[in-house]
Parts: sequence; structure tokens; C-alpha cells
Amino acid sequence: MTVFADAKPPSDIFYLYAARGLRGFGDGFAMIILPAYLSAIGFDAAAVGIVATAALLGSAAMTLAIGHLAARHDLRPFLIAGAFVMVATGFALPQIEHIAFIAAVVFFGTLNPSPGEIGMLVPLEQAMLAHGVPDDQRTRAFARYSLIGSLATAAGSLVAAAPDGLVHLGLGKVAAFKAMFLFYAALGVVAAALYRRLPHAQADAPKPAAALGPSRGVVYKLAALFSLDAFAGGFIVQSLLALWLFERFDLSLAGASVFFFWSSVASAFSYPVAAWLAARIGLINTMVFTHAPSSLCLIAAAFAPNLTLALALLLARFALSQMDVPTRTSYVMAVVTPAERTAAASVTAVPRTVTSSISPAIAGVLFASPFSGLPLVACGVLKIVYDVILLISFRHIRPPEENERDLRSAG
Repeated sequence: MTVFADAKPPSDIFYLYAARGLRGFGDGFAMIILPAYLSAIGFDAAAVGIVATAALLGSAAMTLAIGHLAARHDLRPFLIAGAFVMVATGFALPQIEHIAFIAAVVFFGTLNPSPGEIGMLVPLEQAMLAHGVPDDQRTRAFARYSLIGSLATAAGSLVAAAPDGLVHLGLGKVAAFKAMFLFYAALGVVAAALYRRLPHAQADAPKPAAALGPSRGVVYKLAALFSLDAFAGGFIVQSLLALWLFERFDLSLAGASVFFFWSSVASAFSYPVAAWLAARIGLINTMVFTHAPSSLCLIAAAFAPNLTLALALLLARFALSQMDVPTRTSYVMAVVTPAERTAAASVTAVPRTVTSSISPAIAGVLFASPFSGLPLVACGVLKIVYDVILLISFRHIRPPEENERDLRSAG
């Protein structure tokens, strides 16, 4: 049983939300300006690819490592240490110009190369959040967590244009990029201050012999299923979906930017709807019965005869497809013991990143086939298979709040 060493007033949870927002805001601009910075100091596309790969692999490795290490210790010091790694990342990048050192910094640092929930601080935040709220509020808490992260990342991506403004004010191009990395470091300082306001989360029982104990089988099975879902999603990453819209319907760049903005907004605001729905029909049902219709919309979009219908179907898909994000995280936290939460968060997150990096290359080949919508169909079909397996395998493994709700209803 994991408890807070300090009394936890409800307002404490907002420090965690604020820190998540700062991280998302920083990631939103840092990973956009990093390739531009590398080009400005003389590196080619191959070098940029090496750095991007290092960031992706490093995020996965650090997520897995910290999830297992922190499972045996108080979470707050790890969160604060992670924030200072963020500071070190932002401070180190402007100081070095050798590609090997830059790759090392992003490997061990905190730059998140993808919009998903990955990075050394993610399993810590998720475990702290799960510890800090009652079972019946957990899904709503994760919905707010995901909403804040998504909106903050979107806002940060807009700030990626700031170096152009700094250049117009007389700062050199390279110096403008370096200033943005220092701003990223400053956000890490603020995040550390916010984490310091969180209570201690520590075990009142002997430390476990392993990060994953009695729930190991459930976690590994969930990780495998989530990997299938992520592999399917890799067939229509945003860049490939945009390419399909350009080539299939001759959509303009301006039109694509407007569409993807609104699709991001629709996805973000689906999180609280998912929490509301989960309180009524359960976490697994919410994950499956919103996910499967979104996949059907995607498959239908592949056969749409015109741009208007295709965009409408895709927008409906975005409004439904991400409802499993907060519910998935809440479910993982609910079906493992409190001592296993940090490790479970990392073990279920890392394989998603690895498998999602494989399918885009396959999708590129499929786009060249006579039917260019084939990647959309492949994605939709695989995701429906995932939904069916998830429902069959886990519909009887229920979170405690759902069992309590049934007991109250029966009484």
C-alpha cells in the first residue's frame, strides 16, 4: 500500500498539472527548432536523423529505466531530479556543436521526440497522480492531465516561430536558437519548483524485490496489446496522412494546417468526455466502444469520393480515437498494486514508441500501391483487432471504483 507521507490538500495536484503543462510547452517548440538549429550550424539531413533517432531511443530507454528504479523509492526526489535534467538539457545544447555530443545530450536528456506520453518524467507523474487522487476521481484526473499536456504542446509548437522574431530584433539566427534552448532550461527550473511543492509518495511496506511483482503478467499482456495499437497508428502518422490528403485530394498546405489544428483540438477536448463516459460504462468499454467507431471512420475515409467527406470522416475519427488515452492510463494504474505503478507506466509506454516507429516505413510502400488509401485501411483493421482482443481479454478485470459502483447500485 502506497501512501503520502504528507497530508495532501486537493490543490497540490495542480502543481503536477502545471509542471506537465510546462513540459509539454517546452517539448512543443524544442523538438521543432532542434533540426532547424542543427541545419543552421552546418549539419545535413543525415545528422538530423541521427539526433532524432537518439532522442527517440533515449526517451524510451530512460522511461523504462526510471520506471523500474523509482518503483522502490519516494517519487518526489526523482521528479525534481528529472526537472534538473531538463535544465541541463536546455543549457548543454547551445554549448556544444559536435554531433556525437549533441546526440548524447538528447539521448540522456528530456526532449520528447514524439507527441505521445514518453520520457523519464512521464511514469513518475502518472504514478504520483494515481497515488494522489481517490479511485473514483482517477480517470478524470488523467483526462485533465492529458488535456493540459496536449494543449500546452500545441501552444509550444506556435512558439517555435519565435527565433524568426528574435532575428528581426537583431539577434543572429544561431543565437536566436540558442536563446530558445536556454528558455527551455528556464522552464525546467520552474518545473522543479513546482515538483518541490508536491508531497512525498513512499511505501509504508518493505520495498519490493522487483519493480513488477504480482501484476507482471497483466502489465506485459497490456504492453503487448498497446504495442499492436501503436503499430497500427504508425501507418497514419500526421506527416503520412497529410501526404495522402495532398496527393489524393490536392489539399493545400494552408488547408492542411487548419484541418490538423482542429483535429488536435477535437482530440484534446475528447479527454474529459472520455472521463465522463468511463464513469458510466467503465474504462474498458469506453476504450473499445469509442476506439472501434473511430477506426471505421478511418476505413471509410480511405474510400471517400471527395475531400469534404474525407475530412469530415477524419475529423470524426480524431474526435473519438484519443478517448482511450486517459482511460488507458487510468486502467493501468487501477489494475496494478500501488508499488508497481511507476514500473507499469514505463513498461506499457516504451513498447508503444518502439513499434510505432516501424510501421511508417511500411506505410510509405503501401501509399505507392494502386489504392493509396491502403495504409488507412490497414490501420483501421489492426486497431479493430486490438479492440476485440482487449475487450475479450480484460472485460472481467475491473478497476476497484467500478466494483464499488456496482455494489452501491445493488444495495
